[in-house]
Amino acid sequence: RPWLARPGVPRYMATGTRVEHAQAALQKADAVCFDVDSTVITKEGIDELAAFLGVGDRVAALTASAMGGSVPFHEALAARLDVMRPSRKQLDAMLAAHPPADLLTPGIAALIARLVALNKRVYLVSGGFRQMIEPVAAELAIPPTDIYANSLLFDDAGDFTGHDPAEPTSRAGGKAKVVADLKASRGYSTVVMIGDGATDMEARDVPGGADAFIGFGGIQVRDKVKAGADWFVTSFDELMKALAGC
Repeated sequence: RPWLARPGVPRYMATGTRVEHAQAALQKADAVCFDVDSTVITKEGIDELAAFLGVGDRVAALTASAMGGSVPFHEALAARLDVMRPSRKQLDAMLAAHPPADLLTPGIAALIARLVALNKRVYLVSGGFRQMIEPVAAELAIPPTDIYANSLLFDDAGDFTGHDPAEPTSRAGGKAKVVADLKASRGYSTVVMIGDGATDMEARDVPGGADAFIGFGGIQVRDKVKAGADWFVTSFDELMKALAGC
């Protein structure tokens, strides 16, 4: 039986529209897809880079609009990058000074290790940038091939030229497309999406998408996500408990 549905455990501890469904989906999942910023790590990577570049406040406001669902992600991404325009040298300096792997959310490493031990494939699906996510993935033993994210582009001199528009995560609905495509192409029967934002929840709401969406509010609580998630948690310990009997 799903955790929180066991006798003697008060049901009010669980928040969500389909808690038992989400717990069962997590237990039997073939693959689990995680958002990165404010989920796998405690910060929004693009905001950290913006702060390093001295434009933090302007970019943070655009990030909040994107994750709250009030502005389409692709519009917010273009606007943020236009404000930032990071060079390759600036990006490398920021990563050296503030390694993303040092920002892992408490409990995420143990959760991902547990999922892998249960033969569940783990993917990172993010609207952030591959160059900033790869060090995080390496820390969690997730191969680069299992990262779906945006890519910053630079010219031969290392100056910023834009981002790769071919990445599905650069457009509105991109995370949902990635998850649906993974499920179809890999033949997964059950896929769970975990994240803090409205763009993560979209992955459940498209044909062929995620079978369940678990909203994570341990870093940021977004009202739209808390109201719409199948299961809303504020600690990865809750997911570990749900997997205890697997």
